Amino acid sequence: MKHGGDLGEAIAQFGGAPAAWLDLSTGINPNPYPIPPLPGDVWQRLPSRADEGALLAAARRAYAVPDDVGIVAAPGTQALIQWLPRLVARDGVAVLSPTYNEHAAAWRLAGHEVVAIGAIDELPKTVRYVAIVNPNNPDGHVVDHAALARVAEAVAARGGIVVIDEAFADLDPAISAVALCRRWPVVVLRSFGKFYGLAGLRLGFAVGPREMVARVREAMGPWICSGPALFAGRVALDDERWANMTREKLREQAAKLDVVLQAAGFAPAGGTALFRLVRHRHASAYHAALARWQIWCRRFEWADDVLRFGLPPDDAALERLARALAGC
Repeated sequence: MKHGGDLGEAIAQFGGAPAAWLDLSTGINPNPYPIPPLPGDVWQRLPSRADEGALLAAARRAYAVPDDVGIVAAPGTQALIQWLPRLVARDGVAVLSPTYNEHAAAWRLAGHEVVAIGAIDELPKTVRYVAIVNPNNPDGHVVDHAALARVAEAVAARGGIVVIDEAFADLDPAISAVALCRRWPVVVLRSFGKFYGLAGLRLGFAVGPREMVARVREAMGPWICSGPALFAGRVALDDERWANMTREKLREQAAKLDVVLQAAGFAPAGGTALFRLVRHRHASAYHAALARWQIWCRRFEWADDVLRFGLPPDDAALERLARALAGC
């Protein structure tokens, strides 16, 4: 299973209508931001520079981006993951692994030599670029700012860049390394869809040195984000009260999920407030058994003893998971 959120594989194997499934394969907030009614004209006209500027201003505030650092919006961070390797000279890239598959895939597709490293202090002298998911997906491991700064300093001496994917950093803003962009060749990626529960909107951001961000903006061309995405993103990012309340609610729901999983015999192996990674020697069998209950979680090719569970949307869904685990 390469990604979460696509029930096609599950339905093909086990049947059932999409609405009947409890999809816990993603790391997306199951209770999305309540978007207000959109003005009719956002569907009818091309997005303006003012629309884009308003979104970026809101993103600067939400992500605490310094004024002297660049920021650009894109139709999801996946687009940025694809573009960045194509905007730099071909060379070696280290990817802190195991992690989100698309980083290594995008660098390799662009002609770079990819080296997987298991720890940040294992940085090979032969690489010019580094990709780090922080917090990591799927184990939630966080690399601290001091270690990131050491890597950035080493990479800067080689004329490279460090890409830090902060898709899950909204859960704890203190994790963010955007301040490093002022001094080092660091590009931080921020995902809108996961924390705000609006992945279908397709919105993400790249933060970094102005020259690098300008290259990304030029490569993507005009009107890269839709009018509805610019409007909804601006409103949500400016809603600090909702963000603070949501962080607390997600932590509470994740704690409830921990109780259910541990009662079923799973050992904690990491995660964030949007997903839990757990270990069990019969993880693969549990994955298949839960699918027969029309509950879809995430398994991994690189380890057959771990599963990742996203958050159930409410207590009823959590109870459904508990019953299914007991039935397994």
